[in-house]
Amino acid sequence: MFDKFLIQPASLRNTGPADAPTGFAFEAKLGYYRGLGLSMIEELNVSIDGESLAREAVTFDEGPGPITLDAMETAYDRRWAFGAPATISVAHPGGFPEGEHRLTFQQKLRVSYLPFPSFNTDDKVLSL
Repeated sequence: MFDKFLIQPASLRNTGPADAPTGFAFEAKLGYYRGLGLSMIEELNVSIDGESLAREAVTFDEGPGPITLDAMETAYDRRWAFGAPATISVAHPGGFPEGEHRLTFQQKLRVSYLPFPSFNTDDKVLSL
């Protein structure tokens, strides 16, 4: 339902030195209508042109500071509110590649009243 709004395309940027980017970042929104505690976000997957990037390369920040996906599993005091952008940062030597590329972002969410995980996926063709 909200999948097409997950990736905020105007927010895409390379991180690190301008002449030698060490990764990239973008703003994303939650694909669930109520917001969730970070411990209920099971996976945040990022891929470029169908190539999945390592889980260890991804960090998340809804405001208080970046957190790894492993640390999110026990982040009981942090919450991602519906409609609030969060920064998804990815360590990726060279940053986001020049030219047009397909960025795919998938959220795997554990929602209390669903007997199965909720998957939300957005993919957009973007360039810097």
